[in-house]
Amino acid sequence: MTPEKVQNFLPENKVLAILFGTLIGFIFPSCECGIVPIITRFLEKKVPSYTAIPFMATAPIINPVVLFATYTAFGNSWYYVLLRFIGAFLVAMILGILLGFVVDDQILKDNRKVNHVHDYSGLSAGKKIFQALVHAVDEFFDTGRYLIFGSLVAASMQTYLPTRILTSIGHNSVTAILIMMLLAFILSLCSEADAFIGASLLSSFGVAPTVAFLIIGPMVDIKNLIMMKHQFKTRFVGLFVGTAGLVTVIYCLVLGVI
Repeated sequence: MTPEKVQNFLPENKVLAILFGTLIGFIFPSCECGIVPIITRFLEKKVPSYTAIPFMATAPIINPVVLFATYTAFGNSWYYVLLRFIGAFLVAMILGILLGFVVDDQILKDNRKVNHVHDYSGLSAGKKIFQALVHAVDEFFDTGRYLIFGSLVAASMQTYLPTRILTSIGHNSVTAILIMMLLAFILSLCSEADAFIGASLLSSFGVAPTVAFLIIGPMVDIKNLIMMKHQFKTRFVGLFVGTAGLVTVIYCLVLGVI
C-alpha cells in the first residue's frame, strides 16, 4: 500500500488521529514482540508518529485477545480489564499529544536502513503473495536477531535474578508500583499471558502495583526496547519509556488512593 493510500484511511484532525491510533489495535491486534517493525513500516509510509506510536503502545493491550485473557486471569472480572484499558489508553493519548503538539515527530534514526516503498497494485495475485513472502523473510532477518537477543537477555535475568528479591522490598505504594514495573520489564512476558502472572502476584502487592505490571509490561520490555533502540532515535526512546513509566506510576498511585 502506497503512502498516498495510507493517508486516505487517517483522520485529518490530529486529536482524532491520535484517538484512531490508540484504539485501532482493537481491530488489528499485535503482540509486543512484533509491534516495533510494524510501526517502523507505518512511519515509512508517512503515517504520523502521533498516530503510529499510540498504536504501538496500545495494540498489545487494547485488543480482544489480551482483554479476554485479563478477564479470565482475574476470575472473570471486568474490573481489572477496565483498569488496564484506561491505563493503556491514558499512556497512548499522552504520547500522541506530545508527538502531535509538543516535540519533534521525526523519530526514526537518520542512518537506519530504509525500505523503499513499491506499488504492487499492477501485479497478479501470485506475484503479490511472492512479494509479501519476500518482505516477510527480509523482516525476519532484520528484526529477528534483536528479538532473539532480547529474549536471551530476558531469560538470563529471569534465571539469575530471583523474583523473591523484588517481592521482598515492595513495602510502600510507590516502591511496590516501581518493583512491579521493573518485574514486568525483566520478565518480558507476552501480553496474552502476563495477566495470569499478574493475578498470581495480586495478593502480595495489591491492585495498583498489579495494574502497573499489566500496563507497562507490553509497552516496555527488554525485547522491544532493544528493537526500538535499533530503529528509533535515542531521544524518542527516552521519551517513550519516560512517559509510559511516569503516566503509569501516577495513574496507579491515584488508583491506590481511590
